[in-house]
Amino acid sequence: MSKMIKGHSFKSNLTEWLSYLESIHSVEIDLGLARISAVAEKLNIHFANSTVITVAGTNGKGTTCAFLENAFLAQNLTCAVYSSPHIERFNERLRIDRCEVDDNAIVNAFEAIELIRGDITLTYYEYTTLAAFIVLMAEQPDVIILEVGLGGRLDATNIIDADIAVITTIDLDHQAFLGDTREAIGFEKAGIMRSNKPVVIGDVVPPKSLAVHADNIAAKAFFREQSFTVALSDNGVDWSWSSEQNYFTALNACHIPQDNVSTAIMVLEILTDKLALSLDSQFLNQIIAETKVAGRMEKFSIDGDVILDVGHNPQASRYLAAKLHELNYPKVHAVLGMLADKDITNTVAALLPEVGHWYLGSLDVARGCKAEEIAKHLLINPSKVNCFDNVSQAFKMAKQNAKATDLVLVFGSFHTVAEIRRLLV
Repeated sequence: MSKMIKGHSFKSNLTEWLSYLESIHSVEIDLGLARISAVAEKLNIHFANSTVITVAGTNGKGTTCAFLENAFLAQNLTCAVYSSPHIERFNERLRIDRCEVDDNAIVNAFEAIELIRGDITLTYYEYTTLAAFIVLMAEQPDVIILEVGLGGRLDATNIIDADIAVITTIDLDHQAFLGDTREAIGFEKAGIMRSNKPVVIGDVVPPKSLAVHADNIAAKAFFREQSFTVALSDNGVDWSWSSEQNYFTALNACHIPQDNVSTAIMVLEILTDKLALSLDSQFLNQIIAETKVAGRMEKFSIDGDVILDVGHNPQASRYLAAKLHELNYPKVHAVLGMLADKDITNTVAALLPEVGHWYLGSLDVARGCKAEEIAKHLLINPSKVNCFDNVSQAFKMAKQNAKATDLVLVFGSFHTVAEIRRLLV
């Protein structure tokens, strides 16, 4: 039963709380640090006893975080990861030593925020980010990894001064909030940098705005192709990683994008002395082997192969297209559901040569796109496109039509993957 304290509503369980949080701010996305900073100050949020890593980027944040998490845990450090959005359960957003935080800890944190926020309204994301911070303050893990939700400069996670910043890639996505050029988006991502603190930049061809901002605030920048490089071995499978300090050879093929592993290794090198890490090729191969992430090229073999991927922008679809070309299935059946504010035209464009048939599902969520609207962006023979009321129906038809040797690819949104993953797990 809900109770009222100081004019605010206290809920009895996590589900009720999450529903309530959707109602207390006028818009879903409202970038800015003023509101959350004011409440965080009242709560005395700080991570003085932990090493904090903030990870931003258009793509590759989740996999980079996962590799770092596995590496720290393997070196007997306690490690927490805060990320968003979740795929199936809200609790996925905060895990400590790979264990999701339970409902009670989250609800208790919500109550602490509600007691103190007064008239300050917070977005769902701001509120839940503060709750994660309260839990993390109590737990005091050795390492805290914060995955930026949107952009960087004005993202709620950026109220924390991280010990090291990471920027994976820069490409066009969320243009309505971040700008419509790589330079503009790069500036927003660069906002997580701090003066005299290291920042690792994994983009092979980064926008100039990253270097400019790093210079302006005297951040210690480590750029891919300058501070660290990768090279493919003669056998075409193994690879090597090198910097001024280290040279790791005979590294194995990765389950996650190799570029993100490369970026994460640079982070580990920078933190070697501070965290007493021991790095060599054998250790890195151990972490490479165990790092798989739900919804990122996640493969299921149930009466034929199914791959789930949350990719939802042009850069992600280019990576998907390259992987599909390598896998060389006889035919690929693509199940697609997307949000209406995404660049649908360019997201599907890269995959057109690799996909034999498209099954489009409407997403019944805020900002969800109708299947018939997605179809307008597929400039191919209409006989290769089918539209459905939801992605579950689309998936069932794709599975029905696919031969045992074919692949069913499910992608386009976290919502899409979540709906189908529930059918497979």
